[in-house]
Amino acid sequence: MPRNTASRFFTGACASLPGLILCSAVTLFSYGLEAGERALFGRAWLEALVLAILSGAIVRSIWKPGPRWDAGMAFSSGFLLELSVCLLGASVRAADLLAMGPLLIGAVAIVVVGALGAGYGIGRMLGLSSRMALLVACGNAICGNSAIAAVAPVIRANAKDIAASVSFTAVFGIAVVITLPVLGQAFQMTDVRFGAFSGMTVYAVPQVLAATVCMGSTAVQTGTVIKLVRVLMLGPVCFMLSLLVSRLPDGPAENTGVKVGERLQYAGLFSFVPWFIIGFIVLAACRSFGLLPSWFFHTVSPAATIMTVVSMGALGLSVDIRAVASAGRRVAASVILSLLCLGVFSYGALTLLHVG
Repeated sequence: MPRNTASRFFTGACASLPGLILCSAVTLFSYGLEAGERALFGRAWLEALVLAILSGAIVRSIWKPGPRWDAGMAFSSGFLLELSVCLLGASVRAADLLAMGPLLIGAVAIVVVGALGAGYGIGRMLGLSSRMALLVACGNAICGNSAIAAVAPVIRANAKDIAASVSFTAVFGIAVVITLPVLGQAFQMTDVRFGAFSGMTVYAVPQVLAATVCMGSTAVQTGTVIKLVRVLMLGPVCFMLSLLVSRLPDGPAENTGVKVGERLQYAGLFSFVPWFIIGFIVLAACRSFGLLPSWFFHTVSPAATIMTVVSMGALGLSVDIRAVASAGRRVAASVILSLLCLGVFSYGALTLLHVG
């Protein structure tokens, strides 16, 4: 490595270190809170990802980080988030799709697309920006906070929108887990139908387990597989959004709230599709064809999760809580109405397919 290049790398690394340490401290605190939840309640109602952005926002409301922290916060909220999305591809296997059969796979895909369209339309109707509406729609339709974290860098959403969508989606995601067993009994769903309905509507895999465990192992297995199919939609959705982002009605991307510095300029394919989406697709293909050793997946998956939490901490540290609260009612209404649409679409699809 040339001396000048090495010097610039060393200088950049030193400049990023304070902010990176700060974001890591928020991450450790968030994991500690999650562990406390598990010890007190037997489960974590709010995961570290959500707690990180909330904790960061609380710190930001008390103390505003100065310029010395910006480089590390930018690195955490930018590159680390993109890298974590890339590494998620290693968790995708084509075999999980093929095991469900084409009709049910098609139904899940149609429900996700329909929920995305409805959620985006509802958000825009309620006066949300196009990027905020997309974040809420993707969070509801695919996999909650993980989808928001993955889509955010693709559509270049700002920190305020990410914080608001993550916070409100997390709250109502918990409400869905609590409400679903009641709905299952009210509609007299079989264990198979209830599992499928849960997999189509609940945000995260652990939440699917929490919602379906009361109906037995068949409901748990069915819900988990269908939920994984929804997660697999994240790659194609991010790919399409990367092609459409320049056409969003809000115009050019807004300020992220963090001084992200100069971004790399890519030529050819990378001008249209972000590098981390291509990396996601490549890793998914390698996992599906058995080209990745098991140790790689078991190492990369936790690492990607930790990087995402660090990124959320960085975003929280750049967010003004008052700005998030100002959009609260509209975001909450958008999340609720989008969830209702998702539930209706899911139940209708299962009824048409005579599932359960």
